[in-house]
Amino acid sequence: MATIPITKRGAEKLKEELHRLKTVDRPAVINAIAEARAQGDLSENAEYDAAKDRQGFIEGRIAEIESKLSTAQIIDPSALNAGGKVVFGATVELEDEDSGSAVTYQIVGEDEADLKHGLINIGSPIARALIGKEEGDTAEVQAPGGTRRYEIVAVRYA
Repeated sequence: MATIPITKRGAEKLKEELHRLKTVDRPAVINAIAEARAQGDLSENAEYDAAKDRQGFIEGRIAEIESKLSTAQIIDPSALNAGGKVVFGATVELEDEDSGSAVTYQIVGEDEADLKHGLINIGSPIARALIGKEEGDTAEVQAPGGTRRYEIVAVRYA
């Protein structure tokens, strides 16, 4: 099975979610099922059906997180020494060559990606265009609106 890259922060968030699912959400749904059963006829009991659906979702998410954590390759960006190259976990400052606007992204795993916070998925077109480049290089990204060119202003490992 292939390993999945994830930052240290991303792994901690998954562990926190797993802990919450097991200690808070799972017991709550078990209680909801018990209460719905106590009401009698289960064939037309909407609360019972909703609780069983919720239980299925929780159990599926627990299995998914446990699987991801078991195959995860946890990478601490602050411990990286990539010689200034853009690699997984790096924070990259870019300047759009057309508009001159500056943007900063950190390249992270699929589960951590959040564009609003500047976290982009390693599999995204912009991240794939940046990997292996260095400060001063230009990256061309195929975007829906056409090709965009970005100059790499700085690369940090934080």
